[in-house]
Amino acid sequence: MSQILTANAEYAEKMKTLLRLRYEPVAVKLIKEGGSYPASCKEPDGQMSHCQAVFKAKMGECLAMPMAKQSCHVGASALNMIDTPGKIVSGEFHACIGMHDSPAAAAEMIAERMIPKDRAIGEAVCPLSKADFEPDVVIVIDIPERIYWVSPLTTAEKGGRVQYSTSPFQCVCEDLTSIPLITAKPNISLGCFGCRRKTDMKAEEMGCGVPYALVPEIVKHLEKYSTGVMAKAKRD
Repeated sequence: MSQILTANAEYAEKMKTLLRLRYEPVAVKLIKEGGSYPASCKEPDGQMSHCQAVFKAKMGECLAMPMAKQSCHVGASALNMIDTPGKIVSGEFHACIGMHDSPAAAAEMIAERMIPKDRAIGEAVCPLSKADFEPDVVIVIDIPERIYWVSPLTTAEKGGRVQYSTSPFQCVCEDLTSIPLITAKPNISLGCFGCRRKTDMKAEEMGCGVPYALVPEIVKHLEKYSTGVMAKAKRD
């Protein structure tokens, strides 16, 4: 077993145990031009969206997702695998869903989204425990009490308040993958219309994306919390 796989398996086990997670933490790595997919990740038989791949991975699957396997152009463009299609830029696509009062309002949502600057040709998505590579982001899907602990973890060293960025759409692609990658900070999302429609996300669940570079320190703090403040909290 490689050193990176051993470390990731240990991080995943501690996160699952200490946070009482119901699913596997998910590792996501955007593959750049000239890069290769981890041997442990295999292409699915058909297409799926980024959010569907992440939800498959939280149940144990290891997926290689080149652009040809991406079914959602909203998610693929949010990850900078393709240019944003015209109907998405104009707001026409999202306005038709019925949450925005006008295409202009939907277009403003798209205009403000955060997209990685480097073009990706695909992504590797798998449980962190099986990741024999360094991911860009680790995603956790669970109930609010589990996700809550990201806030004290974020403020433990310097204090202050925490701001999270989200919108009615693009939960797993933008909120939980692109934003943590770009800002180098954790981000929390309530979920979105797309992932609640296309995945098995439960009504009471939400998500968090954490830059991989922060995972070792997060695990260290979780170990400290587990015998202190976490033991005093209501955790049913």
